[in-house]
Amino acid sequence: MTPAKKLSFDNSYARLPEGFYSRQLPATTPQPGLIRVNRDLATALNIDADWLASDDGLAMLAGNQMPEGADPIATVYAGHQFGSFNPQLGDGRAILIGEVLDQQGQRFDIQLKGAGRTPYSRGGDGKSPLGPVIREYIVSEAMFAMGVPTTRALAAVTTGEQVYRDQVLPGAILTRVAKSHIRIGSLQFFAAKGQTDAVETLLNHLIQRHFPDAESADIPALAVFTEVMHRQAELIAQWQSLGFIHGVMNTDNMLLSGETIDYGPCAFMEEYHPGKVFSSIDAQGRYAFGNQPAIAQWNLAQLAQCLLPLLDENMEMAVEMAQQVLNEFPDIFFSAYRQRMAAKLGLTSCDEDDEKLYQDFLALLEQEKCDFTLAFRRLSELSHSSGEIESIADIFTFSDTFSPWLARWQTRQQQDPLQPSQAQQQMLAANPVFIPRNHLVEEAIQTATQDGNFDRFHQLLTVLEQPFHYHSQWQDYARPAKPEERVLQTFCGT
Repeated sequence: MTPAKKLSFDNSYARLPEGFYSRQLPATTPQPGLIRVNRDLATALNIDADWLASDDGLAMLAGNQMPEGADPIATVYAGHQFGSFNPQLGDGRAILIGEVLDQQGQRFDIQLKGAGRTPYSRGGDGKSPLGPVIREYIVSEAMFAMGVPTTRALAAVTTGEQVYRDQVLPGAILTRVAKSHIRIGSLQFFAAKGQTDAVETLLNHLIQRHFPDAESADIPALAVFTEVMHRQAELIAQWQSLGFIHGVMNTDNMLLSGETIDYGPCAFMEEYHPGKVFSSIDAQGRYAFGNQPAIAQWNLAQLAQCLLPLLDENMEMAVEMAQQVLNEFPDIFFSAYRQRMAAKLGLTSCDEDDEKLYQDFLALLEQEKCDFTLAFRRLSELSHSSGEIESIADIFTFSDTFSPWLARWQTRQQQDPLQPSQAQQQMLAANPVFIPRNHLVEEAIQTATQDGNFDRFHQLLTVLEQPFHYHSQWQDYARPAKPEERVLQTFCGT
């Protein structure tokens, strides 16, 4: 392994025509303070973590000093927001300072979120309060630990200035890392203007960056669309299997790389209900938990519209090709989802009878108002009495109402080729015990915002680094919120 470097940039997006972005320096911050550096991620990106935590590193993370090779830009895009099209959005409070190559030669964006006004701020200040920075750091890193494709947090800093929302709040900046920040909305911006050449330019960039196999396909645009569809189907299946509610699945929040982005009004369910909504801005429940697969397919249809001119000169043929791919989404999603549910139930596969098995279990969870995460984790413990794992029985047990279903499930497990110990290990690896529960995230936000105390933030991150390994001394991080602790709404940070 080569020695880690301070930062070595290779900015491919900034080599696109200037209509794709605006060059923009971050705003300077008066008195920045380091909250946390993600040392493991820095090492993976071949960045010297000690330098990142130094005064020079802090100056970069706060936007006060750009390292050699940085080329700060704000990218432009459009998007459907809650179903309504906005022809120009863009990075209103985020600045892409450059791209780095990791030890394997993979390319990653380094972006400062909350770094000040850009040409796309639409009257906003471009700043971020501390709360959204804390939330995104916690939830994105928890998602990574659970194996979900996601943007990540490289660092968080305070800015030493106040941000004005409905109240005066301390400001902060998140350093976000992604395979790229190219969204469906990135293509929509140019497609809506009829700029097919620009759509093709961005598509070619996408192929080079994310879909190299598509270059040799008969119709590269169709190959890219098909791969994006598969990645989104797999991603949403993971969300559904973990009880994750994104909260704002607009097309500008759907990365073509297949990573989860934008942890604003997001949440993990406690009591299971498919209609669960936490986002304060989703009054109609468009992005409710149970709607997420259908919304992903709807978003993909908007992507297809952008690509039609690149599929075939004959528009009818182009629409037919795109529709054939779109029609595959439900099968791809349900195949991925069934396999994840099979893993959660300790089965090698999931047939129609097994589908009825897990659907009946979810119905019972809804009926009995059970905690989604703990119910599946308790099943993991009941699948095999090895005595080698610590139990969550002190904080969750099944009522007698579940007895008939548990008998059905145990009978089905006995018919499965997996040995009981193998089934349990599979379940323990599929059913986390620690998730970023809303009240814990809110507690970390409040202590940091009100008292400048980040101990809760750091401790919660430590627990969430091992979401599948239960330790009884961390019991309070596993239990659901008490009635007085419940967080019923989550908010974006704009």
